[in-house]
Amino acid sequence: MAFDISVRTNLADFERGLNDLAKRQLPYATALALTSLSKMVVVDEVKNLSAKLKNPSPFTLRSVKAVAARKDNLTARVYVMDKAAAYLEPYERGGVHKLAGKALLNPKDIALNQYGQLRKGALAALKGRSDIFIGPVKTKKGIVNGVWQRTAATATITNKKTGKTRISSRGVNTSGALKLLIRFGDALAVRTRLGYQARATALVNANFNAEMDKAMTKALGSARP
Repeated sequence: MAFDISVRTNLADFERGLNDLAKRQLPYATALALTSLSKMVVVDEVKNLSAKLKNPSPFTLRSVKAVAARKDNLTARVYVMDKAAAYLEPYERGGVHKLAGKALLNPKDIALNQYGQLRKGALAALKGRSDIFIGPVKTKKGIVNGVWQRTAATATITNKKTGKTRISSRGVNTSGALKLLIRFGDALAVRTRLGYQARATALVNANFNAEMDKAMTKALGSARP
């Protein structure tokens, strides 16, 4: 999702009328301004993620980062860490949800974490239970592929790390019928759009002059006679 926001024209307009000292300090001031703008983009993008996505996890919100500009490299960079970028890309460009595995896990009757997601290791834990069946089942609505819980009085649970088993009655299905815990399905189209590129461009253009004014004031204050 890489793209550039050029401020060359803005910078050329700002440079007009500067005295010699200010022009000498221009690279430093520009680096300060670009860095400040990049941080503003990060804050705005995190705010936008919180508004557009349903209860995003802290990992998603912390995935937006910035790299400062330098006076010898007048480019500030805002990016999303690779893992988060993979599943956020469809929210910018369109397409289907990115799947962690071969199928979309659609929780039906299983405890989720506070962000509405399957708990880490939940699927692996279910595979070790004697009352769990994973596969397709013929229902009145057709074939449904997923994680099913058999009816039972107790369940044997196997620890994947130690290989030890234990008997548990907690969470056991006593309904007398199979219970669908997680449904496997195809990836669905992403309908939400973040508008990240348009927002970032508008924010930079709207705040460039003000940030350059503040940066130049700081640069002149630190200038050597």
